[in-house]
Amino acid sequence: MSYLINDEIIERVRSSSDIVEIISQYINLKRTGSNYVGLCPFHDEKTPSFSVSPTKQFYHCFGCGESGDVISFIMKEENLSFPEAVKFLADKSGIIIEENENKTNVEFMKKKKLLYSINRETARFFYYSLKSNAKALSYLKKRAVSEKSIKTYGLGFADGRWDSLHNYLVKKGFKEENLEMAGLIIKKKGKNGYYDRFRNRIMFPIMDTRGNVIAFGGRSIDSSNPKYLNSPETIVFSKRNNLYGLNILNKESDRKKVVLVEGYMDVVSLYNSGVDYAVASLGTAFTPEQGKMLARYKDEIYICYDSDTAGINAANRALDLLKEEGINAKVLILPTGFDPDDFIKEYGREKFENLFQNGLNYIDFKIYFYKKKYNLDDSNEKIMFTKDMGKFLKGIKSPVERDVYLDKIAKETGISSEVIKSEYKMIPKDKYINANYRNNKDKIIPVKNILEPAHLKAEKSIIFLILKDKKKFLKIKNRLNSEDFMNFECRELAKFIFDFYEKNEDMNIYSIYEHFDGRDDIDSEKIKEILNLDINIEEGEMDKVIEDLIETILYSKLKIKRKEISEEINEIDKKTDKTERDVEKFRQLCLQILEIDRELNLHQ
Repeated sequence: MSYLINDEIIERVRSSSDIVEIISQYINLKRTGSNYVGLCPFHDEKTPSFSVSPTKQFYHCFGCGESGDVISFIMKEENLSFPEAVKFLADKSGIIIEENENKTNVEFMKKKKLLYSINRETARFFYYSLKSNAKALSYLKKRAVSEKSIKTYGLGFADGRWDSLHNYLVKKGFKEENLEMAGLIIKKKGKNGYYDRFRNRIMFPIMDTRGNVIAFGGRSIDSSNPKYLNSPETIVFSKRNNLYGLNILNKESDRKKVVLVEGYMDVVSLYNSGVDYAVASLGTAFTPEQGKMLARYKDEIYICYDSDTAGINAANRALDLLKEEGINAKVLILPTGFDPDDFIKEYGREKFENLFQNGLNYIDFKIYFYKKKYNLDDSNEKIMFTKDMGKFLKGIKSPVERDVYLDKIAKETGISSEVIKSEYKMIPKDKYINANYRNNKDKIIPVKNILEPAHLKAEKSIIFLILKDKKKFLKIKNRLNSEDFMNFECRELAKFIFDFYEKNEDMNIYSIYEHFDGRDDIDSEKIKEILNLDINIEEGEMDKVIEDLIETILYSKLKIKRKEISEEINEIDKKTDKTERDVEKFRQLCLQILEIDRELNLHQ
């Protein structure tokens, strides 16, 4: 939230904050002559190129070019706005800031401070409730959670009563509407009174990097669902913009290594065994915003999710997000049936840290991921594996990086690199909408000579039916997508209608004419023909007719694809001097034919 701070105060904060002392809290600095040097926190490097000048109170990295004063450093390192960074440093120096804010901002900041106060008091209540509850303490003891871990993370307990927290906070002078705003109590259905959100749960206070309690996570200690329950989003808490345990990481870890795990209990259990560098996403999939938060810890970042399918899939998504942030993270693979909490309790810190030696980098994990997804002893699944790896390689921009990955995949799987390369080099050809013909319509082969009449009729009918009734669109959208329509005009209409219905309730036929008006690549007569079809179907027969139309489209598309592959096979078969690549391609195409035939049988 923007607000103004007096320039004199800003200068006072800047001059009171020794840049060497502040930056030393984040990275190791070594004196060299009149300056200090260290590894840059803003990019990966092996040789120190980050210089800090105590006389100029300025930092500069000769590697990535980042530079600035103590305030800009805190802005980048703590992901804060300018006023927030000034306040952060002012608090360290004991300087009181008089903020010149407008009325709206004043009210907003008051609400934030109120919620911080409510959450802080709530954390205290849960903590002391835990201390006096033998059942909750026994639960944590069974999970080997130490007293130190309880204190460090401020663990607490919400008892099973419906109004314990409500009554406590009201007695402390807080208003019910503010407790509801903080997400701690919920209004009863009859609107008469409130009840506590968290009951019979071990409580995990969620804190920001400045030590403010911003929300809570609760873990059920019995069979009640959900197993984990989190605070709703509030003006001080956004799940996607926070990581559980980041405040402890900043305070106790050397920040050279970070392990990303899934749950609160994983973080606490790892800390309990001496691993003080774990953080967790907050009951949600890992987000781009959380990736940006981790981008400042570039030395070593590891992902250690559960070993089940859901955990492996989540690790795959997190790895992609971190790569987009320029982070070369690695994935730790746990034995089947283990999560980090189970593993470290079973085997201890030493064996857990041994996992780092075998952490999988981006390409190694991708190979592991797809090998786990498919059975490479099965010919059909091997084909699907190759196709997926082809798509993966196609998304890599650097040709050098792609070739390195290609060789690695070939070596790991025994699949010829030429076969994999042919997959990612195969750009889907669309003979019906070749861009070279857009302004040369006399050269276009009429679609009716390519498509089977039944297929074209089915496409037009489906378009007409979903155009008239969104309910029919909802019936077909999980079976067909716009790319299933082989006729160009039908495909473009499908794209428009699909997009329109995702954003609007009712279709306006004039918006279609307006959308396609003036497009040289569209045959306007065909558009009019489809929009003015005369289709009369009794409502009792509608579902069956729609199903038949869908089957016709899918069946015909497979037949067209089969014909194209058969033509490729014939071309290779005609060659008298076949290369190894031809033989392998021939084999792959034959396998594709078998797969298509299997699918065609399903549609008959």
